[in-house]
Amino acid sequence: MLNDELNDEWSGWLLNRRHGGDAAQAARVQATVDGYVERVLEGAALTPNMVMADIGSGEGVVAWRAIERAGPGLQVVLTDISAPLLRYARERARALGVAGQCRFVECGAERLEGLESASLDVVTSRSALAYVADKPAALAEMFRVLKPGGRISLGEPVFRDEAQAACAMRQMLECGGAGNALLALMHKWKAAQFPDTEAAMAASPIASYSERDLLRLAQQAGFAGLHMELHMDVRPNEVTDWAVFCATSPHPWAPGLGEIMEREFTPEERAVFEAALRPEVEAGRLTTASRMVFLTAGKPDNRG
Repeated sequence: MLNDELNDEWSGWLLNRRHGGDAAQAARVQATVDGYVERVLEGAALTPNMVMADIGSGEGVVAWRAIERAGPGLQVVLTDISAPLLRYARERARALGVAGQCRFVECGAERLEGLESASLDVVTSRSALAYVADKPAALAEMFRVLKPGGRISLGEPVFRDEAQAACAMRQMLECGGAGNALLALMHKWKAAQFPDTEAAMAASPIASYSERDLLRLAQQAGFAGLHMELHMDVRPNEVTDWAVFCATSPHPWAPGLGEIMEREFTPEERAVFEAALRPEVEAGRLTTASRMVFLTAGKPDNRG
């Protein structure tokens, strides 16, 4: 792995911090991601000879699976703000023998530079729009680059509940719970990964919206025939290795627990927190929740 890939917050997370550098956890994460990708591509309804763009394409997993599904006639534009990730995806396209079907564009979702208006049949996004500050602008750009009759298929995480939990911890501490040492440490952990005030939530790309907001914003952008599904899963946390648990991170902007304890906990606090949490992790008693929104919609064709 190249140094610039590790130093870039997007590629460093996707290729390492998401799974803590652990091969077994990486395989579990990939299996989950593969399920999300399949759901997005089901909504895309690809057919041969379409032109598709994947916004925030990351390591290219949506593009590669789309080409497998639709065949050699499919053309895919991969866009991302991370130059290291685009280099990684370009190299992967060569290795897979599909480079001739791909174009790589470095740009943000709010301004899809290099993509002509009404030039695409399908636009997909998988865990990319969640990190965009100006979601109305991004959806307007998706609308612009689609041909009349084209469609979007999006699969995005919703982190609002995690931020609200961090806010609730803060409120409990401020309203008489300051003597609860374990709660204070839990709050330090969660507040380092998610906004913990209403103002901070409103300013955060990942916490300022709900699934209904995404539906409303897509409709306001001009899309029609909208269909949204919210998938919520609460399962036992599969990571039972304490070192791996501490190294993993829930999103690209979040430090892992190990980094948080090193940076923000005193040695005494680290000892107290590990004594309380580590047995729960290693016994598999912790649960983890995922919330994914899948949204499909079309650009009206008013030509006839």
